[in-house]
Amino acid sequence: MFRSVLAGGGLAAAAVLLAACGGSSSPASSQPAPSTSSTSPTSPTSPSSSSTGTAPPAAGAAVSLGSTSLGMVLVNEQGFTLYLFQADTPTMSACSGACAAVWPPATATGTPVAGPGLTPSLLTTLTRSDGSKQLVYNGHPLYTYAGDNAAGQTAGEGNTSFGAGWFAVNAGGNKV
Repeated sequence: MFRSVLAGGGLAAAAVLLAACGGSSSPASSQPAPSTSSTSPTSPTSPSSSSTGTAPPAAGAAVSLGSTSLGMVLVNEQGFTLYLFQADTPTMSACSGACAAVWPPATATGTPVAGPGLTPSLLTTLTRSDGSKQLVYNGHPLYTYAGDNAAGQTAGEGNTSFGAGWFAVNAGGNKV
């Protein structure tokens, strides 16, 4: 009996550790299940990242405007704020590994869709080192933030982790 108690306690500790590390690849991410044609945010879900730190891609991911405490900013299909990283270039993300675990890249498997109030020609993609297609708006690769737990939150605004500033993006494609 003592062994079964120890084994059960070890399993519980491992589950807590995995939950704390955000190691889940479940669809409770900033871009949960692939979606096809919605251009407006759906109900919020908790963000997390896959084992590579890249958010699961959304087919033809839609980027739209959402209301936040910072005003109207770019959001993904679930209404989570999209951020730019000042260390990036228009053709290359400077965020991978541990950075991408905290700042999951916004990705798409199909053609991205710009919602009302956005300029479709400003929404493109770049190919990341892992082969995924990251959304880019006005030359800024886009990310969600693992610290945003609900649609419309902007906890990542002004963060300087991983060597440069992180900012929400306005309809013109510039930092807020």
